[in-house]
Amino acid sequence: MMDQQAFEKLFGSFDHTKIGVVGDIMLDTYWWGSVDRISPEAPVPIVSLQRKETRVGGAANVALNLRSLGAPTTLFAVIGKDAEGQELKKLLKEEGINTNYIHESLARVTTNKVRVMGRNQQMMRLDHEHTNDISDIESEQLLANFYAFVKAEKPSLIILEDYNKGVLTPKVIAAVIAHCNENGIPTAVDPKQKNFLAYQGCTIFKPNLKEVKEGLKIEIPSIGTASLTSVHEALKAHLQHAISFITLSEHGVYFGKESTHKLIPTHIRNIADVSGAGDTVIAVASLTYASTKDMELAAELANIAGGLVCELVGTAPINKEILEAEVKKVLVK
Repeated sequence: MMDQQAFEKLFGSFDHTKIGVVGDIMLDTYWWGSVDRISPEAPVPIVSLQRKETRVGGAANVALNLRSLGAPTTLFAVIGKDAEGQELKKLLKEEGINTNYIHESLARVTTNKVRVMGRNQQMMRLDHEHTNDISDIESEQLLANFYAFVKAEKPSLIILEDYNKGVLTPKVIAAVIAHCNENGIPTAVDPKQKNFLAYQGCTIFKPNLKEVKEGLKIEIPSIGTASLTSVHEALKAHLQHAISFITLSEHGVYFGKESTHKLIPTHIRNIADVSGAGDTVIAVASLTYASTKDMELAAELANIAGGLVCELVGTAPINKEILEAEVKKVLVK
């Protein structure tokens, strides 16, 4: 629990807490329509399109969540020099996210995930993307942009957001974390399986339960503080990181650091769609930690925020006013 003064100070601090996000950004395209009949050509539904919508996805959605909370946010990524990339940058700029350091490559396409929606359900997804690692030249440009930003802006925290689309290569991961450690900047990692154990020396490591099982090749027969603390120790043996922050879906979240370990149960919600919940969780946890260095408070807020966005259909950022109201109700004494 926290008092009213601490609550107001925390949410007020977000507006001047600079965060950088490095990783795979993408365009999420939604085609909304109605389904009234089956095609005579094949046993598939016919979707009568009524509207199209584009949103930012991947690491860009993490940035959008940060910006929705007021944080000055800068993205580092490699996209294609194409119409989808321009649309993605336009959407980001409209939200006030700094896109000056995004590198456009003629050798890649901008990841675009097209979702066909009927009756508020996803019926099909079409992915247009390159998932091979970025080239050495692209890596060098990305890192040069990152170093220039750190020198000029002195951010409070850097998030590495991996969606297995090739931006976070072992070289980029090691260079970003090393540079942050040299400059006293904490790092938060949202990993995927491919480079799961490449994030040595990071500050906060945030996998979900499935990623932990696959990344460490272990079974976790029961969800409890003792079993998850064993997982934290196993992760630490590989990563030498400071904090494990594991999301557990309907079981809530767990964090472990030094001698502090806690399992925080989820809050009951009317779940509509879990898309993007992980992006919200890493954004809220990272921003709160950057502002307070209090991981327990960061985990509590992130747990609340993740549940709130699951009540929405599709990928959508956290609403600051709604989060404030919910945090005040749950955590403020």
